[in-house]
Amino acid sequence: MTGEAFTPKRCGLVGGGVIGAGWAARFVLNGHDAVLYDPSSDSRARAEAILTMARAAWARLMPGALPPEGRLLIAATLDEALDDAAFVQESLPEIETLKCDVLGRIDALLPASVPIASSTSGLLPTRLQAGLRHPERFVVGHPFNPVYLLPLVEICGGAQTSDETKETVAAFYRAIGMQVLHVRKEVDGFIADRLLEALWREGLWLIEEGVATTAELDDAIRYGAGLRWSFMGTFLTYRLAGGDAGMRHFLAQFGPALKLPWTKLVAPELTDALIDRVASQSDEQAGGVTVRALEGLRDEALVKIIRALATVGPEGYAAGATLNAFIARNAGKATDEGTVAADGTLTSWHGTVSPDWIDYNGHMTEHRYLQVFGEATDNVLAVIGAGRDYVAAGHSFYTVETHLRHLGQAHDGMAITVRTHILDADAKRLHLFHTLTKAGDDAPLATAEHMLVHVDAVQGRSALIPESVATAIAALRAAQSALPIPEAAGRAVVMPRRP
Repeated sequence: MTGEAFTPKRCGLVGGGVIGAGWAARFVLNGHDAVLYDPSSDSRARAEAILTMARAAWARLMPGALPPEGRLLIAATLDEALDDAAFVQESLPEIETLKCDVLGRIDALLPASVPIASSTSGLLPTRLQAGLRHPERFVVGHPFNPVYLLPLVEICGGAQTSDETKETVAAFYRAIGMQVLHVRKEVDGFIADRLLEALWREGLWLIEEGVATTAELDDAIRYGAGLRWSFMGTFLTYRLAGGDAGMRHFLAQFGPALKLPWTKLVAPELTDALIDRVASQSDEQAGGVTVRALEGLRDEALVKIIRALATVGPEGYAAGATLNAFIARNAGKATDEGTVAADGTLTSWHGTVSPDWIDYNGHMTEHRYLQVFGEATDNVLAVIGAGRDYVAAGHSFYTVETHLRHLGQAHDGMAITVRTHILDADAKRLHLFHTLTKAGDDAPLATAEHMLVHVDAVQGRSALIPESVATAIAALRAAQSALPIPEAAGRAVVMPRRP
């Protein structure tokens, strides 16, 4: 196991409930084969349904940035799931004896070099690894539902877990778009679930006492603190509440309230009466909307929140920063993206039309075409050595002129591709022509012609293209020399005058 270089092609998954199937979807969408074993009769249907939801969510979350998918395979036996697996994620029910028994079988079947991670939400890793022959390769990797969208994963090692295992598994999780939270010390429930448990206990007490219903408690969160929690958490929020003096002032002002008997963190007994009350209120709150429909609403909301956070600040904020870093690491991994075919064709963008790109006519809206062509240009710049690192170093290409033509219609869910022809270049300028088509089709839906000028961003003026980039441009132009010049190249927007 070697940290950053650890990229397992085949991942074994043991347990195919909501969490296990969610892991499978995240692995598959990152290009890994996920081999799932679960003896229940509905495991295949559940895994395939969750993968379908995840695929749709990712198409909206990262249009144009998806790598080629891996395969979802359903194993008939535990041995089959583990065969040739380079990483294993266990997601069995929270029953310690069951987990220990199955983990022992997994440990006996795998080479000592294969990491084993458990999705347990609170069982201590030292106890789970106690009977293993190779306890050093066992670690907790606790995710949150839906695993394919929420980036947080808590990593907690046991007394015998090696630092190498924790680092290797953490690097793998980061590579598949997750935000790793290392749990410094073993504690029941780890970190996030302990916070959630405190809120859950207080909520049950408020329901038992007739203070609030399930809907009112959820409203108290989703219309208030929950909106802040999605990007700032509790402690940074309270720091702001302290004004310019920060946290010390907040604690001095509100700290005494901690002595007041506000909260009842000892949960009430779950009597039949309380269970009936919570369940009936929950049914009323759902209003007849199915679980699958609620999952769809949840995914749509999460996608839009994370995408919005990706636009905050220079690098995104909170989960948005994690998304941006993941997209940057995967730049060019989309199918054929950044590749030059034998005939010189350069595929510069590949993705799927997202539902939020659709206008009132049911077609892809105008500004999304410009977005796609802009991202295609960015990918071309990366190919010639003028990508993110180049821009960070103080140089860039600025688009100074654009001409778009709309020739067809792109619809929700349509896979689309952009191919780019470098028409010309000189010491400071780059002339590009993009053609957007339905994937697998040559008929253009739209074209875009761009003129870019190379600039020194620090000086704020045009600058000569450096030799290394100019050489890469020349090589691409040479590879494309046999391509015909697009008939629309150089066309201007004009309205013919009648004589």
